[in-house]
Amino acid sequence: MSAKKSAKGKRYTPEEKQKVVDFVQEANQAKGRGGVAAAVKKFGISALTISSWIKGSGSPAPAKGRKAGGAEAGSASRAKLLDKLGSLDREIAKRRKELSALEATFQKLKAQL
Repeated sequence: MSAKKSAKGKRYTPEEKQKVVDFVQEANQAKGRGGVAAAVKKFGISALTISSWIKGSGSPAPAKGRKAGGAEAGSASRAKLLDKLGSLDREIAKRRKELSALEATFQKLKAQL
């Protein structure tokens, strides 16, 4: 008898998913697009899976029969969230650069001991 392949694929931790989503967002921010394709090549995960993670498929699907303005309100809310994330990402990058400079100074002083 041959071994059957499991009906369920690999399961990813929230941290793994976030790593892939962050990679896609950074690639898109740097190049404007192509983040999902780059992530498919780098991580070996299907584009459909990555896209569902980006869209937040882990959250419950919206109920059918929502008001017509719901999508627009969601887009505005999402845009605000993306702006906030971008701002925080820039702040983190700035702080990491500062930390790197402090660590270099620390190592120079330590070497003088």
